[in-house]
Amino acid sequence: MQINITGHQLDLTDSLKVHVNDKLSKIERHFDHIKSIDVVLNVEKIRQQAEAVINAKGISIHANAESENMYNSIDMLAQKLDAQVIKHKEKLSDHHKKEVPRSA
Repeated sequence: MQINITGHQLDLTDSLKVHVNDKLSKIERHFDHIKSIDVVLNVEKIRQQAEAVINAKGISIHANAESENMYNSIDMLAQKLDAQVIKHKEKLSDHHKKEVPRSA
């Protein structure tokens, strides 16, 4: 899994990169088919935004989060993406038991 991090009006520090990698690498535990994650960190006055797009096998998942602290925005973004990935994984698996035909 490849994580691409881009900063708009923001200097990407090593600690920000490490924090993003730590939080988003945990998503791979729930879904193995992730090809890449594109993360955009943006600062507008007080608003600190984090957006991400997960490119997986046959699907693209998008989420964004906003707060007054970039680290909080990244944490909220990771939670949202994790919830969406789990929801998608549950849709893929068939929870209905197949009816077995009875022999006469």
